[in-house]
Amino acid sequence: MKRMRSRHHRPTGGGGGGVRHSNGQTPLNRNHVFDSNGPDLRVRGTAQQLFEKYLQLGRDATGTGDRILAEAYFQHAEHYFRILNAMTQAAQQSQQERHVQRQRANADTDERRSQESGAEATEQPEVAESPAD
Repeated sequence: MKRMRSRHHRPTGGGGGGVRHSNGQTPLNRNHVFDSNGPDLRVRGTAQQLFEKYLQLGRDATGTGDRILAEAYFQHAEHYFRILNAMTQAAQQSQQERHVQRQRANADTDERRSQESGAEATEQPEVAESPAD
């Protein structure tokens, strides 16, 4: 059995750990690093960095007159643009869910406090008035 030379080996199957969403994909964040095999080179970086890099490579290829290579770069840029949009939507959705959870927690806390204050009001003994002499 060969040993892995990399220090950052991650299991690729079986009962491997890691956080996964219900659709089976690893959740992405803005700092997730991608290894991209482009049309003629390998690029590594975040989705934002790869989008910008492929866009620039496409512009450069257009400038040199290579329309086919430029189109390939623009398609790669579009792929990472879609990934950026998906990450943005997921972040907004999770932010909305956290906001709703906070509102529910605050409502529960307010309800509990009002019940406690109502219970205290009913538990207080009534002070009998003494007749005036």
